[in-house]
Amino acid sequence: MDIFIDLLKAFAVGGLICLIGQLLIDLTKLTPGRILVAFVVGGVILTAVGVYEPLAEWAGAGATVPLTGFGYSMAKGVEKAIAEQGIRGILTGGFTASSAGVTAAIICGLIASFLSKPKEK
Repeated sequence: MDIFIDLLKAFAVGGLICLIGQLLIDLTKLTPGRILVAFVVGGVILTAVGVYEPLAEWAGAGATVPLTGFGYSMAKGVEKAIAEQGIRGILTGGFTASSAGVTAAIICGLIASFLSKPKEK
């Protein structure tokens, strides 16, 4: 029964984040790129003020998988790198913490480009 509750929490939080994104697309003139950047920056800001980590612990993948979770991951990586390397960690921590996700996105994009046939507009 615990797994059902965990799945429900993840679905609710992830769904709420996606709902906010859909409302931004439908109700504003923001471009999708700007909305994506806003979600990542929002994740960093919410992590910096101490709000996102408790949410990520409570909701699990519902909070760590969306783009706000990418910002959270980068902010936690910078925080860890600063503790280990000092000021140099500001430049390296975010990339180190998010490198697996970025690599997966690049590889999936490459595979999709081999499998699809582009069409002219």
